[in-house]
Formats: sequence, C-alpha cells, structure tokens
Amino acid sequence: MDDEQIIDDIGSLVEEERALRDHSTRQGGLDADQQARLKELEIRLDQCWDLLRRRRAKSEFGDDPDTAQVQPPDEIENYES
Repeated sequence: MDDEQIIDDIGSLVEEERALRDHSTRQGGLDADQQARLKELEIRLDQCWDLLRRRRAKSEFGDDPDTAQVQPPDEIENYES
C-alpha cells in the first residue's frame, strides 16, 4: 500500500465517520452496531495515520517505506500523547 492509497483510505474512513456522527446528532445517538462501527473506524483511522507517518519517516531517512507495517490496534490505542 502506498501513501496515496493510505490517504484515500483515510478519506473514505473519515467520510463514514462523519456520516455516523451526523446520524448520531440527528437521531440522538447510535445503536450498538453503529457505536461498534464508529469505534472500528476510529481505530482504523489511527492505524492509517500511524502507517502514513511511519512510511514518511522511513522515506525521510532513506529507508524503504514499503517495509512499514500496520501496527496492532492495542499498540496504536495505547500510545502516550
């Protein structure tokens, strides 16, 4: 997966996330399936952004960006700010 594909994925995920959040606002909340999907989207977005940062860092320092790998959700979600 190259940077453009990751950026396209981010765009699609953000669009779906916005639609769910808009639905939540209009309907006064989300059902359990929608809440689960929103959580999945948030995690996947975090993974995509992390992968994109890793690829760009590797490129910047002369490494092969294609060696960057998607990190597991538990690792991504437990990053310290």
